Amino acid sequence: MSTVPGELWECPLDVSALAWESVGAAVTASRELAARRGSAGDVATTPDLIRCSFAAVERLLVDGRKPEVWAPLSGFFEAADGWVRLHGNYPHHAAAITAAYDVTERADLERVLASTPAAEIEATITGHRGIATVVRTPDEWRAHPHGAATADEPWTTTTTTSERSPLRPAGAAMEGLRVLDLTRVIAGPTCSQLLACLGADVLRVDPPQRPELLDAHLSNGMGKRSTELDLRTDAARLHELVATADVVLLGYRPGSLAPFGLDPQTLAADRPDLIIASLSAWGEGGPWAQRSGFDSIVQAASGIAVRCGSADRPGALPVQALDHASGYRMAAGVMSLLAQGRGGIVRVSLLGAARDLLAAPVVDRPLLPSTDCVVQVDSPYGPLTTVPPPITLEGRTLEQPVAGYASAPAAWA
Repeated sequence: MSTVPGELWECPLDVSALAWESVGAAVTASRELAARRGSAGDVATTPDLIRCSFAAVERLLVDGRKPEVWAPLSGFFEAADGWVRLHGNYPHHAAAITAAYDVTERADLERVLASTPAAEIEATITGHRGIATVVRTPDEWRAHPHGAATADEPWTTTTTTSERSPLRPAGAAMEGLRVLDLTRVIAGPTCSQLLACLGADVLRVDPPQRPELLDAHLSNGMGKRSTELDLRTDAARLHELVATADVVLLGYRPGSLAPFGLDPQTLAADRPDLIIASLSAWGEGGPWAQRSGFDSIVQAASGIAVRCGSADRPGALPVQALDHASGYRMAAGVMSLLAQGRGGIVRVSLLGAARDLLAAPVVDRPLLPSTDCVVQVDSPYGPLTTVPPPITLEGRTLEQPVAGYASAPAAWA
């Protein structure tokens, strides 16, 4: 997939190439893995499928209802000396913003922040364990301590460990393989949805005290089973699942799972044949390594929001491209290690995707006509109008039903 099609979106940055190449990596890895397992089916993608899959949340209908993508305290806010971007979609992050400024309504927050320096807003909200960043230009981000510390880090890296037992023949790339999914939001769940639709037994685990947003679960939950485990009381059960998994996906901020022995290094030392995919917002080194982040926040911090904005206001990419592209690069790394018969660690960061996007030349290509490619799948919450993963097998899309949130036992199928 070396030839990028026409533009999938109107954007001052080459989001089309980022999307096409990330899905292309997953297609290539899926072909290699399927061939290793004796499956000869044709694996492919199309520009329409890629365009639709990168806007999965925006195209979702739940029994006819359109989800609210952004909460009231999320988005851009004008500061005394610039702009900030906040993320308050999750209740605990909205609560942090409320605690920082003693407001609950967006209009009140706008009034408070308008007279406050942007750097002070970032420091105050993150000090309350919330999510906020100053909107920076690309040059300002390169001069920032974290931007400078991570400037040369690649988007993805893979380190290999020991050989794995040979895979048995199968009719699909991931058939019969067990994937333990400890990710949230978009990027990690995009990866695990693709692996599930390619035949894996994917068990997603969430903490009961901080459940996933239901619409997020529904937008990328095809083919997976969902359960809850509290690491404060159920860590032993989770380790039992790790012991019999083929793949573990990690999406919590670096270091947060280390006290439970679930960081990449400990997992790889305990199980050298295990494949571990570790996703982070900011990378695993540098002063912001352990800071939480989201696609929209990384866009704002790294300079993308300025590149996509106007003289009066910052903007954003037309889709959550850092998330989706990173998810498909994660899936590609996992399937590549499986095809090689090796254990190892695949590391992916949203900031790496942002760096690659900002560094890429912008190519003038004609805008492709938009074609919708939604499908209907079942769920316990009513019929879903959604989009399938952007991969076809023998010309067929790979959609599957979405199971109920936290409806499965903490066990393999």
